[in-house]
Amino acid sequence: MNSSKPRGRRAPPMWCKAFVTVGLLCELALSASPPVISGDPEFTEPITNVTVPAGRSVKLGCSVRNLGSYKVAWMHFEQSAILTVNSHVITRNPRITVSHDKHRTWFLHINNVQQEDRGRYMCQINTITAKTQIGYLNVVVPPSISDSLSSSDAIVREGANVSLTCHVDGYPKPDIKWKRDDGLQININKTLNVSEWEEPTLELHRISRLDMGAYLCIATNSVPPSVSKRIKVSVDFPPMLWIPHQLVGVPLGYNVTLECYTEAHPTSLHYWTRDSGQMLHDSGKYKAVSIQGVPSYKVQMKLTIVDVSHTDYGVYKCVAKNSRGETDGTIRLYNDNSVLNEITRSGQTYSKPNRPDIIKNSTPRLIPTITVLFLTAAVRLLSRRRERMM
Repeated sequence: MNSSKPRGRRAPPMWCKAFVTVGLLCELALSASPPVISGDPEFTEPITNVTVPAGRSVKLGCSVRNLGSYKVAWMHFEQSAILTVNSHVITRNPRITVSHDKHRTWFLHINNVQQEDRGRYMCQINTITAKTQIGYLNVVVPPSISDSLSSSDAIVREGANVSLTCHVDGYPKPDIKWKRDDGLQININKTLNVSEWEEPTLELHRISRLDMGAYLCIATNSVPPSVSKRIKVSVDFPPMLWIPHQLVGVPLGYNVTLECYTEAHPTSLHYWTRDSGQMLHDSGKYKAVSIQGVPSYKVQMKLTIVDVSHTDYGVYKCVAKNSRGETDGTIRLYNDNSVLNEITRSGQTYSKPNRPDIIKNSTPRLIPTITVLFLTAAVRLLSRRRERMM
C-alpha cells in the first residue's frame, strides 16, 4: 500500500491556512492546474494607501505580472476575512465587488465606505510560498453631536452650579470648544472669564443672571463640515425693584408719570396699586405700560396719571411677582405748586383749560428719597423757630 502523497498536487495557499473560509474556496485553488509561465508571478507596484470620508466609494488596486493560472485574493487583515479570490466575491458584504484589468491589476471596490472598513487590506498570490502586500484604508468621519447624550436646555436657580456636556463622535477625534452665542465672555467662576472654553464639559460655578443665555458647543476635526449644538441656560431669581424717585411733586391739573425698574426670571407679573391695595387698571385716569429691556429680564414699569386731582395724591405701589417670589416699592405723589412758580418766573403763563378733553403736561418735581429727609427736617426746624419767635 502506497501512502505517499500524490505527485503534482500543490500545497494549499497561505490564505487557506491563515483564514477560516468555505472549503470550496481552497478547492478552487488546489484544483487549478500547475501554471505554465516563464517566471514566478510578482507585484509590480505597491498598494496605495487611501484616505476617504465615510459614505464615499473607494478602489484599491493590486498590480501583478506573470500571474499565469495563479490566483489573486483580497483580504481584510484586521477582520481575518477573505473578501475575493480572482473574480469571485467571497464575502457576504454587498458593498464589495472585484474587477481586473486583463489580469494585470485586480481592483477591490468598496461602496458607501463605513468606519468598520478602516484597516489593512492584503493582496495575496497563491504561490507555494504565498506572496503578499498590504495597503491601508483610512476612513475619516466628520464630527457629529449626539443630542440624546449631550446636555439639553437648562433652567437653574441663581447661585447654583451648572454642568454642560457635549458628546461628540468623529474620526479623527474632534476638538470641542464652547462659546456664548451673544459673543460675551464665559464666566467660569468669580475669578476666571474666557472667550472660549476648550473642554467637552463646561462647568459654571455660582451662576448669576448675567450668565443667562445660549451657549454653543462647536466640534471640528480635519473633515468638514464642523457642527454645533445650541444650549440655552435660563437662570431663575425672584423679582427685584429699583425706584429712581420715591417722592414726586406735581401741581393740580397736570399729568405725571411714575416709574419703577424690575428684574425677574421667569418674567414677572407687573401691576400698580394705591395704598389701599386697590389695583389700578387702564382707564381715562390711569395708563400703565411695561417696557422690556436688555437683557430680557429687565422691565421698566410706567404709570401715567392724567389730570391730577386732590384725590390722586398719596401712595402708589409698583408690584412684581413670579414663581420665585414677590416684591413691591412705594412712590408718594404730593401737590407741588413750585413747579408753576418756576415756569412763571421764566415768562410763561398758564390757565386752566375749560374743556375736559384738553390735557396739560408739566415736568414733575422729582425729589430723591434722601433729599426729602433733609428737607423735611429743615422744614420742621424752621417751624419751631417761628413758634418761638411768636
